Amino acid sequence: MPRLGSTYKIEIEVISKPKAEYQTDEYFELNLPTAPAVTVGDEIVVEGADVSDDKLEAVICRHLGLPEPHKKGFLDRLFNKGEK
Repeated sequence: MPRLGSTYKIEIEVISKPKAEYQTDEYFELNLPTAPAVTVGDEIVVEGADVSDDKLEAVICRHLGLPEPHKKGFLDRLFNKGEK
């Protein structure tokens, strides 16, 4: 996530607590997503699981009104070695 924060003009806030703190009644009363979770703006990208870098980058781009990055597939990489 730090790489994406430096690539795009977006503030990244990481909140990390012991797992036991996310399983308390007080936490559930806050109506927050199930940890681990990733949100971008008001959108919950994933909760209770990890998220791929590609999916997170696509959501950030949508949030910023930017086109989603095109990830080259195997054949693109094979036939366009010198292009970026």
